[in-house]
Amino acid sequence: MKQILHIKSSLMGKQSYSIKLGDTIVEQIQDKYPGSTIEELNLVELGLPHLTPEVLGTFFIPEEQMTENDRKSIRLSDQLVEQLMKADIIVMGAPLINFTIPSSLKAWIDHITRAGVTFGYGEDGRPVGKVTGKKVYVAMASGGIYSEGPGKVNDFVAPYLKAFLGFLGMTDLTVFRAEGLKVPGVKEMAMKKAISDIIID
Repeated sequence: MKQILHIKSSLMGKQSYSIKLGDTIVEQIQDKYPGSTIEELNLVELGLPHLTPEVLGTFFIPEEQMTENDRKSIRLSDQLVEQLMKADIIVMGAPLINFTIPSSLKAWIDHITRAGVTFGYGEDGRPVGKVTGKKVYVAMASGGIYSEGPGKVNDFVAPYLKAFLGFLGMTDLTVFRAEGLKVPGVKEMAMKKAISDIIID
């Protein structure tokens, strides 16, 4: 049994390719680990707010010095961190929009990036991720082809997520791509190919 966290960040709702791909990944995880529990986090439906100066400032206040207002302002961030820490497997929907991730996913990243909580620093000053022992599957969707060819230099989704999640300690990461979804001659089979590429390890 595994605790699965499925993060959805697409604006396209039921028409979203990244959500369809993510749902299929979750189904295959369930097949491999019967009885697993799933928690969905739809960042668009949640209307996840971007960080405010007040919330950011609270990140740096020691717990014992926090006021009730401080705790209230940081409550959402605390909940998102707790949810992440509880998960064994994270399935992260990440459609490529304007060469990068949706702003809702970036807002989630900002809320869960907490010095002393999700990362720290070793004696040598190097960062040490605290979100460890997790498997991450990224369900990436794009109208063009970005895994190879001329579009590869404009893929700021997969490299960014690998770097950032690795910084927090999530180094076991696999990206599954539904790409070429707007490319004639490719789009017709793009989702079928993406689903056939899924391997749950």
